[in-house]
Amino acid sequence: MEANPRSTGRLPAAFLTPGSSSFMDFLGDHSPDLLPGKRVLPPLQGAVEAPHGTTIVATTFPGGVVLAGDRRATMGNMIAQRDIEKVFPADEYSAVGIAGTAGLAVEMVKLFQLELEHFEKVEGVQLSLEGKANRLSTMIRSNLGMAMQGLAVVPLFAGYDIDREKGRIFSYDVTGGRSEEHGYAATGSGSIFARGAMKKLYREDLTEQQATTLVIQALYDAADDDSATGGPDVARRIYPIVTVITDEGYRRLTEAETSEIARSILEGRLTQPDGPRAALL
Repeated sequence: MEANPRSTGRLPAAFLTPGSSSFMDFLGDHSPDLLPGKRVLPPLQGAVEAPHGTTIVATTFPGGVVLAGDRRATMGNMIAQRDIEKVFPADEYSAVGIAGTAGLAVEMVKLFQLELEHFEKVEGVQLSLEGKANRLSTMIRSNLGMAMQGLAVVPLFAGYDIDREKGRIFSYDVTGGRSEEHGYAATGSGSIFARGAMKKLYREDLTEQQATTLVIQALYDAADDDSATGGPDVARRIYPIVTVITDEGYRRLTEAETSEIARSILEGRLTQPDGPRAALL
């Protein structure tokens, strides 16, 4: 919708017409060209070189959920950025971590945040956690055309379910397929190594402190075997982004909190390079 230089200051009719509580539906009806999935890409030859983000991990604990991500973005075999942010609050009780094409992923997160805020303002209530997960699934599916050309976005969504009074994790594929994960989850190029670490260290009775330590241990193991995942960078003071979501809402750990955990892990790895080991049964 273009601005009218002769406007009297009134909003365009589109903004005054009752409609869906979905901001994406609003854009689809009035300005579909603004939706990422509606853009037409020029003919391409070969793979598109764009910064990609990896690796996102999450784990639940009694009373909440932890979502974390490393800070490295790669472009081919090069490090495109060392301190990219991949974990964002979706609203007061949920967060989303991005893996895949960084530019599109950040744009999708911003649109998702606006979608949830628009729903709350129109309906007067927050969307349920299940509803939020479904909305994100729809957004990923709308990007399928770009995903088929190599510009895929595969997020990890986590939040505190007020109705069920517990933390929940949802993973996705490039087609928008949604799966609820139980206990822990990972996505991105280093996910196979991070998941292996969490599989051996996860327990259902983790404390919040233990859960935050667990995700940083998992990211360290991912960085140890996956070149696209960045580990804690003490020299540059670049540490993973760690967020905790409980019945009190979303909270991002401060740099001091994250660095303290990361440094304790690095110190432990001096004597145990492969990290802590689970007890044999």
